Amino acid sequence: MIDPAIASETARRRTFAIISHPDAGKTTLTEKLLLYGGAIGLAGSVTANKRQRDTSSDWMELEKKRGISISSTVLQFDFDGFRLNLLDTPGHKDFSEDTYRVLMAVDAVVMVIDAGKGIETQTRKLFEICRKRGIPIFTFMNKLDRPSRPLLGLMDELENVLNLKAYPINWPLGSGPDFKGVYDRGLKQVHMFERLAKGAYRAPVSVHDLNDPFVKDNLHESVYKEFIEELEILDATQGTFDLKQVLTGKQTPVFFGSAANNFGVELLLKGFLEYSTGPSPRNSLNGLVPVAHPHFSAFVFKVQTNMNPMHRDKVVFVRICSGKFMRNIVVKHARTGEDIKLSDSHNIFGRDREIVNEAYPGDIVGFVTKNDLKIGDTITEDPNIVYGEIPRFAPESFAFLENAVPSGYKAFRKGMDHLLAENIVQAFQLKTPKNSMPLLGAVGPLQYEVLQYRLKDEYGAESNLNPMPWKILRWVESHSEFQLLPILPSGAGLAIDDQERQVMLFPTDWSLKYFKELHPTVVLLDSPSVIIPRYN
Repeated sequence: MIDPAIASETARRRTFAIISHPDAGKTTLTEKLLLYGGAIGLAGSVTANKRQRDTSSDWMELEKKRGISISSTVLQFDFDGFRLNLLDTPGHKDFSEDTYRVLMAVDAVVMVIDAGKGIETQTRKLFEICRKRGIPIFTFMNKLDRPSRPLLGLMDELENVLNLKAYPINWPLGSGPDFKGVYDRGLKQVHMFERLAKGAYRAPVSVHDLNDPFVKDNLHESVYKEFIEELEILDATQGTFDLKQVLTGKQTPVFFGSAANNFGVELLLKGFLEYSTGPSPRNSLNGLVPVAHPHFSAFVFKVQTNMNPMHRDKVVFVRICSGKFMRNIVVKHARTGEDIKLSDSHNIFGRDREIVNEAYPGDIVGFVTKNDLKIGDTITEDPNIVYGEIPRFAPESFAFLENAVPSGYKAFRKGMDHLLAENIVQAFQLKTPKNSMPLLGAVGPLQYEVLQYRLKDEYGAESNLNPMPWKILRWVESHSEFQLLPILPSGAGLAIDDQERQVMLFPTDWSLKYFKELHPTVVLLDSPSVIIPRYN
């Protein structure tokens, strides 16, 4: 039976993430969306003058020192009757696994591209994750206040490099110092912006007809002429806007602007709300679960310890998929079969917390808990609902982390236990060559730096990193350790993950390919199969 109250609240939810290559302006755009959404009154930026306040999304000390996003944060705000859940993801190239997990919890993404550089490596990697899930993608061509690449060339790059149909919703009037506004192709209106110092407040804007003398008078003659020519080319070559294609991730609406100067940010926000949809049904291991299902269900996509260092607490972030959450609700932990009372529930805004008494599908809620909740776990009122939303991604860097000071072993061990629960890095038990220490696997070396920094900063534990030569990990399907030992190639390793699944470690692509040629019956996976909960 469909609950109309749940359906109504769900329909106004929008849950999305921002993805980009490092330095494309993702964190700045996050701040400006919060500014235009009314969640903050003054925008800060990690690249701004140090006398300005810190950004709301980058709250960890290491993030402030580096000026990059490392941990994902959840920012919730209301705008035009909608409830937005914005998941701000890590942008550094070495810290993408947390980003991958966050992408499992959203219904759409905003892809930020530096108009002066075009599509870069990390953008392409994150885009492929979105493509596999069919996530709707909204593109924001950023930094038009600086000299950009040819604009029509950027459209071609979207289509040729990403194989993604691009439809410009608006089009910029100039770039660099000549960037004065954007033209809304649907409403046929020119939005002329006025620059403000440091972009701390909303940019004043005036709206004009394209033939208004004000528009032409405020642009260089050559800029205006080029703009008109580009519009004619777009109308002749870009085809039509297809919302169905957008919602299946095959066409991307493209918006232009400068997040630093607040140009085009409000148009992006309004366009996103116009063309996106609310949360959709999620697949469980027992079939599709509608969002208006009468029973509450959610899955864990992030665990963060020590968000409040004074209390050494653990916050578990869940994406609500169905039903209505009510504070103090009792749910089933699908992996263990235990009953859990969800009482300490919060909206998390950077370090700030607000008690949540109720929430709906699409919402992201953080729970302060001591329960054994891990990334990928399902919590539900209906034991038949078990999600397999969070895949495990293969690490590309491996190392052992050792306690550096014998007298500090207790703090080191405690810190490792807490931080490994966050999945900052993955932990494996090496079977051959034998080693009693857990082998750590990460997408990139920065994850080890974060782990060591937090061990020292939060637990006072010094550590030494011992890198290992393996570069590739694959999960093994349906083979025992005994069967694999005789065929293990030179330089390779054999281990198990935290769910007792067999993995093989290879030093090079060549060694992996050679092994597969010699042993075609051994099925190797770059992401493991979903584990069915044990208690069932």
